[in-house]
Amino acid sequence: MKKQLGTILSGSLLDGFLMRISAHNQFETIKTGKFVSIVGRDYTFFSLITDLRLEVSNPDILLFPPSEGESLLIDALKKKDIYATAQLKPMLMVDNKNRVMPVKTIPPHFAHVYDVDEAEVALIFGDENHPEKKYFSVGTPLDMQTPVCLNLDRLTERSNGIFGKTGTGKTFITRLVLAGLIKTAKAINLVFDMHSEYGLQARQEGKELSFVKGLKTLFPDKVVIFSLDPESTRRRGSMPDVVIDIPLQSVSVEDIMSLGSELNLHATAMEAAYLIAARYKKNWLVELLSHGEDIKEFAASVGAHPESIGALYRKLKRVERLPFFSNSTKKQSVIDQMMEYIDKGKHVIIEFGNHTSTFCYLLIANIITRRIHQEYMKKTEKFLGSQNVADEPKKLMITIEEAHKFLNPQAAHQTIFGTIAREMRKYYVSLLVVDQRPSSIDSEILSQIGTKIVAQLSDEKDIQGVLTGVPNAPQLRGILSSLDSKKQVLLLGHAVAMPVVVETRTYDEKFYQDMGDGFAVKKIDQVIDEIF
Repeated sequence: MKKQLGTILSGSLLDGFLMRISAHNQFETIKTGKFVSIVGRDYTFFSLITDLRLEVSNPDILLFPPSEGESLLIDALKKKDIYATAQLKPMLMVDNKNRVMPVKTIPPHFAHVYDVDEAEVALIFGDENHPEKKYFSVGTPLDMQTPVCLNLDRLTERSNGIFGKTGTGKTFITRLVLAGLIKTAKAINLVFDMHSEYGLQARQEGKELSFVKGLKTLFPDKVVIFSLDPESTRRRGSMPDVVIDIPLQSVSVEDIMSLGSELNLHATAMEAAYLIAARYKKNWLVELLSHGEDIKEFAASVGAHPESIGALYRKLKRVERLPFFSNSTKKQSVIDQMMEYIDKGKHVIIEFGNHTSTFCYLLIANIITRRIHQEYMKKTEKFLGSQNVADEPKKLMITIEEAHKFLNPQAAHQTIFGTIAREMRKYYVSLLVVDQRPSSIDSEILSQIGTKIVAQLSDEKDIQGVLTGVPNAPQLRGILSSLDSKKQVLLLGHAVAMPVVVETRTYDEKFYQDMGDGFAVKKIDQVIDEIF
């Protein structure tokens, strides 16, 4: 039997409803962000508690508060004169035939408010046992043990974001979502793993000498590791599937232009780069780096100012020192290898190892993503021409950390990531952006993000930024500011029926078993092969 929390006293469709909390409830068990239902005659209104308040029937009571020993007086006051109210914001309503719809009416006076039950949570957010395997549990509502699921079909229709300040567990939440996509095969993942936290085992935050399994360990036959630092990958107990080697000829002027603020390049230097590229085409960077001693002659030959060429040379000389760049051309490029794996349904994790500088991360992510996007444009155009189901590209979700570096107002219109975010998966490619400073991301891009998973944010600008384009933002702002620092997130957007606060799913042995623990299954298969 569901627990009654209180009754509706007043309110409006716009501002929400005021509930008087029943006297038999301990006030401290009612929390902001709690998921509740208001039961009317024809509809049930599913709502979030957005605020709590202590009330008295007569303000004079507050002038002479009872002492701790006056228990009889306190009990008498509780029956009528002192009480608490909760502000409820209805997010959707369900009719008597279990049809879910937007809130367009209001419940009557004194409608009862209850805790939601398991069946109602499953009705609103779906069930992992659904035959289409499109739901994936990411946690449970406050004070409940019933799973809240993301609709992965809807998640992969748009770009998405995972936000939270440092130390709130964004990496673990991201790993959960990626595992769900791998298990259900709803999209192929391309992960730019800046700190080598997703592929192999990683250190668990807050626990000494405690480690968690990576996606390659959980899904050994579905995940491949491309490494910029193979020695680092080997030291962590595994061999990379592919060692990344990028010809200098693969670096375009657009890749460098997107790093303009990071390299502190002036517009004249960028113009010089285009002049070099106009003459030397793909060999523009090779030619620039080989003319360090005769900058003036080289500048004259391309029609650029010597100081601009000199600045460009000094800034880009560091590219030549990176071990994964070479001056050789291979028949099969790293991009070709990635596309082969993606076409086979394999998920790609790019490990940076010890190459964790922002410059390196931005450059590699831009180069690879630009080429992958070009390949997907060709695939999409071929599919549109043939209209053959066999030619339809697989959905690709690209995960980037430090997303504000790619998507700030200056870079968003220059980087390939800004283009992808605005395209709304037009070419079957979407983003999963992970960031601690959403206020630094271009507001237009934030408004295009379909689903947001938001952990604790303390900066008011970040809270305001993450709620850009979100309905009911004023009510949700209070919920965001009250989240715990660990294992609590607000889910909102395209892949969930309504905003809800959840305790995130634990990434532990039970989770490994739920994912099928590919490593354990593989070991069992090997034993069977050896026996028979």
